[in-house]
Parts: sequence; structure tokens; C-alpha cells
Amino acid sequence: MAKQDYYQALGVEKNASPEEIKRAYRRMAIKYHPDKNPGNKEAEAKFKECAEAYEGLRDPEKRKQYDQYGHEGLRGTGMHDFSRMNVEDIFSMFGFEDFFGSVFGGGGGRRGGGGRRGGPARGYDLETGVELTLDEVAHGTEKTIEFTRQDRCSTCGGSGAAPGTQPTRCPLCGGSGQVAKGGGFFQMVSTCPQCQGTGQIVKTPCPTCRGSGRVPKKRTVTIKVPPGVHEGQGIRVAGEGEPGRDGGPSGDLYVYVRIRPHEFLERDGNDLIAVVPISLTQAALGATIDVPSLDGTRQLKIPPGTQYGSLFRIRGQGLPDVRTGRTGDELVQVTVETPTNLNSRQEELLREFAQTENKNVSPKSKNFFERLKRHFGS
Repeated sequence: MAKQDYYQALGVEKNASPEEIKRAYRRMAIKYHPDKNPGNKEAEAKFKECAEAYEGLRDPEKRKQYDQYGHEGLRGTGMHDFSRMNVEDIFSMFGFEDFFGSVFGGGGGRRGGGGRRGGPARGYDLETGVELTLDEVAHGTEKTIEFTRQDRCSTCGGSGAAPGTQPTRCPLCGGSGQVAKGGGFFQMVSTCPQCQGTGQIVKTPCPTCRGSGRVPKKRTVTIKVPPGVHEGQGIRVAGEGEPGRDGGPSGDLYVYVRIRPHEFLERDGNDLIAVVPISLTQAALGATIDVPSLDGTRQLKIPPGTQYGSLFRIRGQGLPDVRTGRTGDELVQVTVETPTNLNSRQEELLREFAQTENKNVSPKSKNFFERLKRHFGS
């Protein structure tokens, strides 16, 4: 089977910056991590595919070879065969715990607890989106976000066991959450298939959460959006992700920005672009016209002889830079509209003007072509 393009695997453009590639890998790895998709072989394959893509693109030299020669260009560069690696090895390879801020909990990201591997585990991070107008981007705003997360079950306290009972140690892994296969130098360690890495078995499930220890709960938070944010930028809300296991800290909530299209303005970095139509006479003789801006309409002076597509700059009327606060400009591009539905006087004046230019224009009479046809007998 042909390998997927690395940029497509991570969902980024070919001109993506190293930081964008890093963030994309982070999101993909969280989405497809086997701990969030237990028993899903397709998700595990996607997880490994994203890891391979990240290895190939995070190194500048490997990325250069890949951009020039594709997958063949990475032969002999020390690329790992991720299809043969287990998740724990990939976790260690990329420094997963540091890279993701322990997004999957301590001890290599497994949600352990008590005497099991890694102890208390940090909860999963969550993602959601917020839509902003250009005006909100320009001035900053506060937004109320509603989302649903898996919270601890109040009936069982998160243990998953029915009230009056307790989970028991997993007989297969002895409570470690892991099982080993093979021996000697080739011993392979993997997540225990019986307890899914928790180290415990619930014999009498809680009737409220059905043994999961979690129930869906709606949450509402208010976030502050700084001026100048860009499409796709994430805002971190600490501690609003899923609660951790066995007393571990909660994960975080990442709110990603979507910007609603404006009726008249388009964004280009920190600049705004407006396309404004003007008449033929305004372009030829000059005029003062109204142009849209974030603060309403503004007046712009058009000089005589303005050509189609001419660009005018209104300084300081763009968007603030999210880091420096420096404001961009508004760029106004004019388009010249050809007049239609002329009355007889307007047509007469234009024909007189065309004669002064010695320009060949269409004949006035609509019967001209018919008389032309009769003359040549066609």
C-alpha cells in the first residue's frame, strides 16, 4: 500500500512552519492515541502514520530530502519503521510526556494509579472551537464556551464499582496494567488487554456510569480572547479538560478560533482588503468615495485617471498584531464598472467623446448589421 503524503497525514500545508507541524502532530496524536481508541486498529495505524510523518518533517535535512524526492529521498536517513514499533516506544522516542505536557498522564502517558505503573494520571486534554467576527478580532472580546466532558461519576466516586463494592486487582497483569511477551533481549511490553491498562477489574459495575467511572457533564467557561488572534489559533484554559485518574490533575481545554467571513473585508495578515467599485466617470475625473471599514464607512479620495485595480492604503485601519499590538493597514482596491442601460443623451455624449479620441466604437443603428448582410447577399 502506498504511503500517504506526510503533509496530508498531519493536515498541514507544504509551507507550514516547524511550530505548525509540531502543533498539528500534537493534535493528531491526541486524536488517534490508542488510549483514547482502545482496540481500534485503524486509529493505532493512524497514530503510527502521524508519528512517521512528524519524524520526517521535524528535521530540516530530512524535510528537505522529502520535499525534493518524496519517500524515496528518506532511504538511508535513519527513519524508523513505525509499523513495527509499539506505542510505548513511540511515546519515549518523541519525549511524549514533555511534548504533550503529560496529556495522557504520567509514566509514558498511561492512565495509571495507586501501585500501578506511573501512579496518578493526568486527564485528557479537550478541544472545542469559537467563532469570532472581525470586529471581535480587532478589539478582543470575552466569550462564553459551552462543552461536554467526561466527569467523575458522583455515584461511585470514579471507581466504576457499584456502591459498597471495590474494584479488584487484574489477575492477568497483577495490577501493573501491562503484560510482557517473549523473553531476554526481545521482551515486548504492551497494555494489558483484560483491564485496558488500569490494573483493576470491576466485577459489579456502578449502575450510573456502567463501570466506566465517568459520566458526560456540560460545562460553561468564559475565555478572554486577545486582539489580533488568527484563524486556527488555540486558547488554553487550564484544568478544564477531563479529570485525572486516581487523584491525578485534570487536563486542559484548547479553544481554537474560527473567524466569520466579513461582507466587505478580507484579512491578509494584519492588513484588511476591501474591493470597491467606482464608475467610469469617477475613475476618469476623480472623486471622493465611501469605503467600508471596521468602524463604519470612511471617505477616500480617488485621483483623476485612476485605473482598474488601483490600490490605495489607509494606514492604521487594519488589525492589531497579537504579539506586538502594532496595527496593520486597510488596502482598498478599486474596480471600474462599465455603464449599462444608457439613455440617449448619455450615449450621445460618449460617442462625441469617442470621436475626440479617434476610437472605433460600435455603430449606433441596430439595423447596421442587417443592411450589411443585404449588401453582401448573405
